[in-house]
Amino acid sequence: MQRYIAQRGLQSVLALWVMSIVVFGLARISGNPLDVMLPLEAGPEEYAVVAHHWGLDKPLYVQYLVFVRNALRGDFGNSWLWQGYTVMGLVRDRLPATLELAGLALAISVLIALPIGVISAVMKDSPIDSVAKIIALLGQSMPAFWLGIVLMWIFAVQLGWLPPSGRGGVSSLLLPAITLGWFQVAAMMRLVRSSMLEVLDSEFVKLARIKGLPEWKVVWKHCLRNAAIAPLTYFGITAGVLMTGSVVTETVFSWPGIGLLIVDAVRARDYHVVQAVIIIFAAIFIVANLVVDLLYAYLDPRIQYQ
Repeated sequence: MQRYIAQRGLQSVLALWVMSIVVFGLARISGNPLDVMLPLEAGPEEYAVVAHHWGLDKPLYVQYLVFVRNALRGDFGNSWLWQGYTVMGLVRDRLPATLELAGLALAISVLIALPIGVISAVMKDSPIDSVAKIIALLGQSMPAFWLGIVLMWIFAVQLGWLPPSGRGGVSSLLLPAITLGWFQVAAMMRLVRSSMLEVLDSEFVKLARIKGLPEWKVVWKHCLRNAAIAPLTYFGITAGVLMTGSVVTETVFSWPGIGLLIVDAVRARDYHVVQAVIIIFAAIFIVANLVVDLLYAYLDPRIQYQ
């Protein structure tokens, strides 16, 4: 196990290094941030002074080495758009809002998708199964931004039950969380259903029924545990997707999280913020998938890591 974790750790470092090169290069391709930072009437001398202040007059390889050196110390520099704020300070201020939104969206996805997927598999080809298929089809067909606007129009504008945007209490969290988690509900539900159908036809399930075990125990304990490998794999991806996918949802609902932060940073060509957020998102993906891989051994004792 320790050897496996060490190998995955080295792979993670390599992945982050490659990601740092990609995001550094793409950020520079997006344009010159001085065009946004300085007024239209600024002359060459002003451009030179500001470029020297931010280190933009140095060769690209020098800028990259400085970026990597500082990033290893947890220092992503100061924001160009939000003067007087460090990048990590902005991330620390915005990250709780994104974690709050992604956490509730993930809970909604699991609490809805898991029971519906299991019941749909057990009651295959029944009216309940048909309704579940329709829900899955609609969930994977509707774009998140469109669903968010529709929910906002119904529950905020027409009914006035929930606030249309901003971050406040629990009521302001419901619409963006449902919008963010609805696609994952459909995808996870279909995955649970297909995995359960495969397990329900296995020999050990027939043996458990012959022994006289209650049906609920056969389904929810034995079948679900053995069918959880594929959904668990998707669960690890979902945890990262809900963090990065919050960009669209946070923009629609003006939710003050990391997603809205990076949208504003891209518009202003704030390299420092863009680089930091993408590296953090990549790290979240890597950690989530590592945790899922380690959970495999718990769900299936046949899996052993060397």
